[in-house]
Amino acid sequence: QVQLVESGGGLVQPGGSLRLSCQATGRIRSINNMAWYRQAPGKERDMAALITANGDTDYKDSVKGRFTISRDNAKNTVILEMNNLQPEDTAVYYCNAVIRNWFGLTNNYWGQGTQVTVSS
Repeated sequence: QVQLVESGGGLVQPGGSLRLSCQATGRIRSINNMAWYRQAPGKERDMAALITANGDTDYKDSVKGRFTISRDNAKNTVILEMNNLQPEDTAVYYCNAVIRNWFGLTNNYWGQGTQVTVSS
């Protein structure tokens, strides 16, 4: 059974910083792309940042220069460092990963979501 376990998030004032972490656990053979999505109230879920197995990254335009995604392949972990947070960053953040398990099956996995609230 493969799972994504998230940590981090919380309440922060505008201009503040937060760090989200997500670790994949279970019978994992390899991990392809890892990403952070977010869903604000009343809006669709969309990608905030993505990192490939080779370390190439892609960001939503509105977070470029403020968010940094990284991964530790030895620990099956993806990190999202968020700086200069603004109220419009308020959302539930979801970890996502494309994982091949021990049996050779590849699936798209989601974490449980963690709330990030930016407010004074």
